Amino acid sequence: MLSERLTFYSQLTDLKLAELLEEGSKAPILTESMGYSVFSGGKRIRPSLCMAACELCGGTAEDALFAACSLELIHTYSLIHDDLPAMDNDDMRRGKPSNHKAFGEANAILAGDGLQALAFFALSLCTEKTVLEYVAKGAFEMVMGQSLDVNSGGDVSLLRQLQDYKTGALFRAAVSAGAACANATTDQIAALIRFADAYGLLFQITDDILDFEGESSVLGKTAGKDAEEGKTTFVTVYGLDTAKEYAKQYAHEAREAVYQANADAPFFTELISYTLTRKS
Repeated sequence: MLSERLTFYSQLTDLKLAELLEEGSKAPILTESMGYSVFSGGKRIRPSLCMAACELCGGTAEDALFAACSLELIHTYSLIHDDLPAMDNDDMRRGKPSNHKAFGEANAILAGDGLQALAFFALSLCTEKTVLEYVAKGAFEMVMGQSLDVNSGGDVSLLRQLQDYKTGALFRAAVSAGAACANATTDQIAALIRFADAYGLLFQITDDILDFEGESSVLGKTAGKDAEEGKTTFVTVYGLDTAKEYAKQYAHEAREAVYQANADAPFFTELISYTLTRKS
């Protein structure tokens, strides 16, 4: 079920993303650099959550497609900028050179700028206008999280707020925007936001665990890079065993929340289980 739905959502997203990127055809280097990162092997979790939330609330995946694409464009722009020398200074992303290594810093910055602008063009094509509010808020909160990450100086008290914004914001935007595309009830949206809060923390903690254990090298990152650089993560703050317990706790909270939105939610429950045990 999970693998089939993720493939379906990914295929829908990729087709529409290819169409959207054609908007930049008169600037070939920009289009190439944007496409280089957009089609670099991402799992499309955020657009999948958006379309799945829409279906959960009675709509179709296609109803939420423009919103889903906007989220992937925003996520990709954030990764391009995150890899820049002034930020995380990562040379690799998903097993190949980061955008700034492939195209130079100036073109990487422009690619990120272009993807963000294109995301809001996609949002302008959504028929449900409240979607703009959810995605715009999520995008800004994500940047807030990145700012906290850059400027926290290892402040442990900021850990949950940092992760709640940096990772959780786009998950909240995904499910709330998808639900809005199906004219969901206020209670359904609230339950899905609670799911996203818990799932975002689960996702980030498992990412921290993978980095600590060295598995993140399959994504083209340096194994243990966060710990070596003294970054504030759940593993560096609480230790590996406690971080794993937190992951289980947030997985439970995510399941409880999604049941409140709709008791029949196999995609969400399978995604939670997959994330809790993922190896990459």
